[in-house]
This record gives sequence, C-alpha cells and structure tokens, in this order.
Amino acid sequence: MSVKETLADLVSIDSVSARPNAEIISFLERRVKALGFSTERHSYTDLAGIEKINLVCFAGPESDEVELALVGHTDTVPYDPNWKEATSLTELEGKLYGRGSCDTKGFIAAALTAVERVGVSRLRGRLGLVFTSDEEVGLIGAKNLAAERPFKVRYSIVGEPTSLQPIHAGKGYCLAEVFVRGREGHSAYPALGHSAIFRAARLISRIETIAEKITEDRHDAFDPPFTTLNIGLVRGGSAKNVIAGECRFTLEWRPIPGQTSSAFLKYLEEAIEAEKVSDPDFECAVDAARADSGFETSRQSKLVSFLEQASGKAAGTVAFGTEAAQLTLLGAEAVVFGPGDIRVAHQTGEFVPVDQLERCVESLQDSIEHFCN
Repeated sequence: MSVKETLADLVSIDSVSARPNAEIISFLERRVKALGFSTERHSYTDLAGIEKINLVCFAGPESDEVELALVGHTDTVPYDPNWKEATSLTELEGKLYGRGSCDTKGFIAAALTAVERVGVSRLRGRLGLVFTSDEEVGLIGAKNLAAERPFKVRYSIVGEPTSLQPIHAGKGYCLAEVFVRGREGHSAYPALGHSAIFRAARLISRIETIAEKITEDRHDAFDPPFTTLNIGLVRGGSAKNVIAGECRFTLEWRPIPGQTSSAFLKYLEEAIEAEKVSDPDFECAVDAARADSGFETSRQSKLVSFLEQASGKAAGTVAFGTEAAQLTLLGAEAVVFGPGDIRVAHQTGEFVPVDQLERCVESLQDSIEHFCN
C-alpha cells in the first residue's frame, strides 16, 4: 500500500482519546503481523473505566534489546462535529487533511510504509514498532510502558510533527491545581468573611515573582531558554454580592531538561508559607496532578547525527511535551521526528504536506537499514 492509502485508513478510524482505541490497535496489529512482526498488547483501564491498549511489535533476530524503536501515539484530540471530513482523508494542493493526519497518524503511516519497503527478513538488528494510547491526555500509555519496562531500547524515533527536523531535547510539562479557601459572607459587610479571591490574588502575585526567579536557570538551546510558568485558569466565588468562599487556579510549568519537576513546587510551598505568616488563617491545598520531565539526547548521538544528515536539518529543541522522556527510561537515545507542523495540529483543517510524508518514509527507511542492518 502507498503511504497515502495507509494514512487514509488510519484517519478513517476515530481514535479520540476519550474513546477505546481497540479498533485502531487491531488494524495496526493485522498490518504488522502480515509484515512478519510478533506483537504484544499491554492494556490498562483509564480513569473513565475504558480499556486502553499499547501495542508493542518486534521483528528481526531475538535480542534482549531493541536496536531501533519507531514510536507513534494512536489517539487524537477531539474535533469539531461541523468538520464533516475529519475522518475522511482529503487531498488539496499537496496537503492531506484529516484529524490525526499531522499528529501523529502521518508518522505511523510513514513507519509502516518504510517497514514494508525494507522487509523484515533482511533485518540483522531487532526492530520495534510501538503504538501508544492516551498521549494527548497526559502521555498515559507511554508512562505505563515505562513503568512496566517490557523491553529495552538502544535508539528511538518518537513521532511528532516537527517538519522533519530532528529534535534532540524537549521541555517537560507539569500541572497543578491550587485551591484557596476563604469564608463566605454578605459583600456589604466585608468583616464577616474572608475573600478567597483576594487571598488567591496575593499568592498569584508571589508566583509571578517566582516566574521571574526561575528564568535565572537557563538552557540556551531552547526558546525561551528557561522554565516557563503559566496560570491559565482562575475560578472563584458564587455570586457578585457574596464574599468568595473558594478560589482555584490552574498552574502549569515547562521545566528545561535537567531541572526536576519538583523544583517549582518547592518555591510554591515557600510562597504559601509566606502567606500564612502574613495571614494566619490562610488555607491552601495543592494537587500536583502531572509532573513530566523533559529529555535531552546528546547532539553527538549517532541517531541525532544520522537524522540530521537524512533530513538536511540541524537538530533542534521543542517546548511541548512528547513521549521521548518515557523512551529514555527504557534505555533509549531518543529523537523526536516526523512530518507536519505542530502549529496546525489540534485544529480544524489539520493537515500534513504530501512531500513531507513521503520524505519521512525515506528517512525512516534509511534509519531502519542503517541501525538494524
């Protein structure tokens, strides 16, 4: 099959994260078994009680270590129901439109096509194909694999839309919900209560100071070259004339590689303690829901150098989260690489350029032949 035909089949399967992914996993399992791969299903139940499946596939000689793993996530973000062609791949002016075409079913289609061209009977090193679940909602599938450690990997190419630029380092992604409590009362009589919103505002002001402080720790390969911090949601109060009894805000930060995800939490704890000094009745709880570290593979890595030559592009960095950090826990020197532009992912009209898709096939084919032959 051509890479476009494979991508059309993948896009036709609705694999939004909120739904089971058994259909796309079964499709992929049939395809790789026909190519000569053995497969393993690693299942778990998500927080909604839905079974999710990671599919791990092997070809080539038996070994304790996979020489090269190609990794792609099977889930997509939701799409607007008014986008009638979301699950029907459409080609227009050299672009292939459809949900997941860019992020990251294009990479998966390229990987399958590259394997078909190489032929597994020729492999002298062990090749792995890894298809994960729930990447879009917290890298859940990859985290489960990293915890299970069902195999070891030497090199890994993690599929993401990078416009075919090899990415050797990425920031982490951390998330916390902060709950600030007050006491409700009639707004005409402020002394009757304590405004949780005012309290939260004072804490947020301290957090803004922390955001400036953490810029001192720099990694110049990134833009911006420091850990960034954002408060994206603030919610509080029950009515315009009621002193707010509760306020909560969502805090995210993206640590540079080498900086632990807990470093900021220490600063946050110090800020909360400072508020308690000035306001003895200050009450606050923090739910640190997510703490994903970044990753960094040396620019001197054989895989980085090879993909730089194959793509004609110097290796770079990204500020968004990927599954590369989980692959490093399995022993891999990981590089993020794939067709498409992250800036068109997650939107109505998501697309992957045909020429990038075809060049990705060539780069992955060359990579398999180089590292597994």
